[in-house]
Amino acid sequence: MGQTAAASISSDAIAMVGGGQMAMALAEGFCRAGLLNAADVTVYDPEPTARNRIAARVPGICLAATGIGAVASAGIIFLAVKPQHAAIACREIAVGIRSDAVIVSIVAGLPIATLASLLNTQKIIRVMPNTPCLVGQGVSVVCHSQAVSEKILRRVTDLLAAVGHVHAVDETLMDAVTGLSGSGPGFVAYLVEALADGGVKAGLPQPLSLALAVQTLTGTAALLAHTGEHPAQIKERVSSPGGTTLAGLAVLEQRGVRGSLIDAVVAAAARARELGQPAP
Repeated sequence: MGQTAAASISSDAIAMVGGGQMAMALAEGFCRAGLLNAADVTVYDPEPTARNRIAARVPGICLAATGIGAVASAGIIFLAVKPQHAAIACREIAVGIRSDAVIVSIVAGLPIATLASLLNTQKIIRVMPNTPCLVGQGVSVVCHSQAVSEKILRRVTDLLAAVGHVHAVDETLMDAVTGLSGSGPGFVAYLVEALADGGVKAGLPQPLSLALAVQTLTGTAALLAHTGEHPAQIKERVSSPGGTTLAGLAVLEQRGVRGSLIDAVVAAAARARELGQPAP
């Protein structure tokens, strides 16, 4: 079980408002990398299940009874709630935020300007992480307001690097980022599932088929990352004239898989923009 939130102010103190899967992945990654002590992290989540899960996963982490209690001593505050709960969470904690604190929002779609209005602060960093952060292989894309100092930006970037890769973009690109790397793990999992189902249909046992699908995907991704080659080069290299890969690729083109994936990313980006619009 986590400790009770400390009352003293520490320059290293971090608060997490929201204790879901992503908050847990970040907190665990920060502590595992030695960038934070668990006692420096205070989490608030209204759901007992979420609180108990993160306390078990990150021993020594502090649990707060309220959002205001969580942020009172924090220099960096991670806002890790669902978009539909963001406005309520922001209004709850706004009065308790220190004047020197920086907000790090991982709320999909919510612009910096909206966050600044809800929280009554201009010190905001917006981040779109993805679920592979759970295993230290995530992608986090960052933008920030001009009020954020270089020192704090470096600190947050270092923390995020503990759970994967970090990229910086202009805020105008964040919805597209959400559509690709934010939603992408779901699309990739869908493809792996389909490949495994294809293997079963071709005669493989299900456990073996799933293992081959997962290992083929991770191996190909590692190859692309290692060589820096364009995916088309890898595709061409394994596509012998009249061979098996070309036969399969022909079906994918006939069924419009490429276009469907492109449209999926665009649709996810459009939904991110919708989530960022104020409620009517």
